[in-house]
Formats: sequence, structure tokens, C-alpha cells
Amino acid sequence: MQNKKRIIYGFFIFLALMWLCTIISKSIYASKLPVVSTTSPEEKYIEHIVEVDGIVIAGEKRPVTALSGLRVERLMVQTGDRVEEGDVLFAVDLEDLKDIINEKETQIAKIQLQIDTINHNKELANQKKVLEEERAREDYDAQARYSNSLVGRASEEVAKAEREIEEELENNGTEEASETLRDALQAAAYAEADAKWARDNAIKEAGRRVEDAQLPDNEDSALSGYQLEITALREELSKYKEIEDADGQITAGISGLITDINISEGNRTSDSALMLFADDDVPFKFKASINNEQKKYLGLNDKVTLKLEGVRNNMDLSVEYLAESATMPGNYEIYISLPEGTGSPGLSGTLTHSEVGEKYRTCISPYALRQDAGGSRTYVYIVKEREGILGMEYYIESINVKVLDENENWAAVEGGLDKDSRIVESSTIEIKNGDIVRY
Repeated sequence: MQNKKRIIYGFFIFLALMWLCTIISKSIYASKLPVVSTTSPEEKYIEHIVEVDGIVIAGEKRPVTALSGLRVERLMVQTGDRVEEGDVLFAVDLEDLKDIINEKETQIAKIQLQIDTINHNKELANQKKVLEEERAREDYDAQARYSNSLVGRASEEVAKAEREIEEELENNGTEEASETLRDALQAAAYAEADAKWARDNAIKEAGRRVEDAQLPDNEDSALSGYQLEITALREELSKYKEIEDADGQITAGISGLITDINISEGNRTSDSALMLFADDDVPFKFKASINNEQKKYLGLNDKVTLKLEGVRNNMDLSVEYLAESATMPGNYEIYISLPEGTGSPGLSGTLTHSEVGEKYRTCISPYALRQDAGGSRTYVYIVKEREGILGMEYYIESINVKVLDENENWAAVEGGLDKDSRIVESSTIEIKNGDIVRY
């Protein structure tokens, strides 16, 4: 009886030891398994939020220009300064300005001398032309008188020959006696015709000489060029003297904020913009840049929320301009007009736009999405249960999915998932299809 109790007691001790070993084995086995966290699909709207930083720029920049070649002695302003109309922007070197004025006056005097010489020569040419015309007219009149007299003499010879023939006929009454006289008449007629032809040609030539004398002279291009040059120089000289009268000070023509300065002390001014002003009469603009992906959700005339640095309240505005950047292909520039009196050039801000997309039945965390090495297959891991050697165990199964839409927080997918699917979002170590895991 005692031995039987000992056997039963030993059997129970054996069972206890076996149970303890099993627990220890399962614990050791389970401790080596990867631990995963899971999530379940949800029905969601996929919202896309575009948030980019930008800067306030001038709505319209006005250039400050001055005569080129002035030496800048002193700058009175800096970038970012606000000036009023009439404020001094910079001062030029007065001694250098006087040298420029003297040089311009010398140039004007030289050109004026050339103009005077051309005009004097032109006056002499005009006098010569008048004299030539007078002489040509005198020659014409003299030639006409002389030629007419020759024609008149020839006509008289013809008339004389005709009278002689008539007298001969009256006295002798025979044609034969008048034959010699007829030859003389014919010769006189020829002489008269020649005299008329010579008269007409001589008068025509004399008339042409008169016409030639009346033709206007060719336009002197040199004189026109000198006149244009001296006019321009006198206008420049007048502007230089205006600066001299203002003690070399260049002042602002409008009120505004100085955004750019393109001159420096000691250097000379150019014929381009010396400074640029942000015109106070034109509202400032907010400028930002978005990439090609963000452009899918933000377009022209879309409503945005703008938060400017140092400005308490957010502003609800609209995108007025959107176009691809000329300097950064693939990026797009956005411009938004600010309310009048808001901001200042250089002020930073953040633009936000939210767009609520479609509602999807199966939305999961984007961290649960996986891809193969080539990127051609997108899948997720789900946790399933099965009977194992040590009892019920959890294992991994891969499910192919197609991403319909996504944002930073959610991805809408379609595939072999349902609302009860336990989708692996993270794991303590790398896992693969078929692995045993712990929750």
C-alpha cells in the first residue's frame, strides 16, 4: 500500500515536471519569436494636405534710374529701408560731376563749330546757286534772241527769193527763166529750217541749264547727324546741371520699400536700374514653390490658408498664379496677392491647403505597405492562427494589394482584405511570409 502511494505520488511529480518543462520550452520558444503590432482596415476619407513655406515679395517693383557715369560718393539707404518721396537715396561726387559737365560743354562747342562750318559752306553754295541760275537765265534769254534773229534772217532770205521769182515771172513770163531763182528759194527754205532747228535746240539746252540751276541741293546727312547729337548732348547737360543744382543728391520719386541696391560707393552709375522699390500703392505678394506631387492637389484659384510670421491671424486667400518654374523644371511657382497693408518683403510664411478626396472602405496605415525589390508588387502582411506543436500559434501571410490613394496617415487599398484582417504595422525584427510571430 505504501509503495502504491509512492508510485502515484511520483507519477504526479513527473507530470508536474513535464508541465513545467513544457511551459519553459514554450516560453523559450516564444521569446525568440518576432513581436508584431497590428491594425485593422477602416473606412476613411483620404485627405491631402499641401503645406509649403514661402516669402513675401513686392507686388510691383519700380526702378530708380539716373544718368550713367556718375560717381557715387555716399549711399544714404540700405536694402529694407522705407523711404518717402523726396528722401535722398545717394549723393554723387560734385567735383567729378563738374568735370563731366565741362566735358559735355566742350563736346557741344566742337559740334557747334562743325555745324556752323557746314551752314556757312551751305550759305556760300546757295549764293553760288542763285548766281548760276541768274546766269543761266541770262544765257537763255541771249540765246533765244540770237537764235530768233538767225531764224528771222533766214525767213527774210526766203521771202526775198519768192519776190524775185514773182518779179521774174511778171517781167519775162516764162518758167525757164525762173529756174535759177527757184533753186535759190529752195536753198533759202533749207537755211530757214536749219535755223529754226538750231534755235529750238539752243533754247532747249539753255532751258535745261536753268532747270539744273533750280534743282534743290542734296540733303547733308552730316549736318542732320550733328544736329541730333548736339540736341542729345544739350539734354544730358541740362540733366547734369539739375543734379549739380541739387548739390549732387538723387532723391526718391515715390514712397516705398527698397528691395534691391545695384550700386556701391566709389563706383559709377550705369544706364540700368540703380535701385528697386516695392511700390506702396501695389499690394505685396506671397511666393511659394510646390513640387509635381503637390500640384495634384493644389491648383489655380484654389483656396488656401496663409500664416505669416509675426501676424496673429491666419488669412484665407486664393492662388492667383501657378506656372512651372523657369529655373527649376518639375517645380511650380505660386503667387498670392496679400490684402493691402499686409506684410513686408522678406517676411516668411506658411501656406496650407486641404483637399478631402473620396471615401474608401479599406484604409490602412501606409507603414503597413510593403514592396518587392523591383517595386512591381505591393503587399501587406496579415496575422493568422493555426494549430501548432505547442498549441495555437500565430503566423504571417502576405496579401497582394493595389494602392488607390494615400496621404501621410492613410492608404486606400483594394485586395484580399476585410474589416477583420489583422494587418502587421510593425515588428521587432524582419519577418517574411510564413513566419511564426507573437502579438
